[in-house]
Amino acid sequence: MTLLDRLKAGARTLLGHRRADILSPMGPDAESPGARDALSAIQELSRVVRNDPDAVEIYLALGNLYRLRGDIERAVQIRSSLIVRPGLDPQFKARALFELGRDYRRGGVMDRALAAFDEARALGADPEQITFELALLHADSGAFEEAAAQYARLGYRPAQAHYMVRHAEDLDRCGRADEAKALLTKAVKVYPGAVEAWRARLVMAARTGEWRRAGKLLREGLERVPASIRFLLLEGLLELEAPAPRNGAGNGASSTADFEEQRCATVLAAVEALEPDLLLQYYGALFLLRCGNREEAGNWLAKAMVLRPDFWAARLELLSLSMEQQHLSPVFRSQLEYFIEHARKVKRFVCGACGLRREHTFSVCPRCRSWHSATFRMSLQD
Repeated sequence: MTLLDRLKAGARTLLGHRRADILSPMGPDAESPGARDALSAIQELSRVVRNDPDAVEIYLALGNLYRLRGDIERAVQIRSSLIVRPGLDPQFKARALFELGRDYRRGGVMDRALAAFDEARALGADPEQITFELALLHADSGAFEEAAAQYARLGYRPAQAHYMVRHAEDLDRCGRADEAKALLTKAVKVYPGAVEAWRARLVMAARTGEWRRAGKLLREGLERVPASIRFLLLEGLLELEAPAPRNGAGNGASSTADFEEQRCATVLAAVEALEPDLLLQYYGALFLLRCGNREEAGNWLAKAMVLRPDFWAARLELLSLSMEQQHLSPVFRSQLEYFIEHARKVKRFVCGACGLRREHTFSVCPRCRSWHSATFRMSLQD
């Protein structure tokens, strides 16, 4: 096989998208090992197209590599030159228009992306690929309701439920709480394991003081959400700030203390009904600390350490609690406090698919685009 033949075969591989690729959260733009050294590939493909200007597939692959490197203008130029080429096979024109739409989407030019996809569809481009690209386009532009509809057409329920939640959150911010609650309920029906939906429903109930409802939602959510990510429900509740007291509502400190007690009681009742779990024990301790119940928090942390003696997060909180009972020199105490403060700022969450570390939780990994892959960092060596 000649060099040109090998490059054409590589181009076909780069341009070919199977159904599994389309439904993957990474999508057809996922970076393959061969595309990581995009610059050298661009140089080689550029040399080939100079010798064979009719190699349409090479041009398409070259445009993909420019997009991969973020050179959207160059990618658009390549697609445009192909589209206006006289006598171009309609099949190749459809592919060029499809890739042009992806270029515009990557560049944030949404109206042109939509127009390119419409033209590609009219010429017979794969409708499933276009639907996937439209889902990404609407998600990028904040049109979450339409993004959910596109994922529904693809039958990808985790993403559909996710964008239903995003749309519900927008409705809630606009004062349309009843509509938001109804949409969140629908999201759970679409995908019962949608941690985002359970978390949003739980937070809304807690924020309005509906603690009985919050407890019911938390128990149901802990049962429905996959065990590996159910800690995200407690993380969402932990992040919720105590609501500010309304005018004439009495002492603000008392209202905050009542909120913390209600929140803690709700969490502990739900967690104690389940089999012992490392992260649930740890989060239970964090809620107890919020309530000022340090002795009981220490007991919960000790239970967590029994389940996993090297769990750094529980060790850290136990160290903090033990300092209060120790006679330490001012210098050593200051050093320990400094260490604990900085250790608490470590990136606690990691993508189970690609290893990306983050300070905050995520539904879809920002790097590898895998859904619901967030895990708690069990070891500082992870």
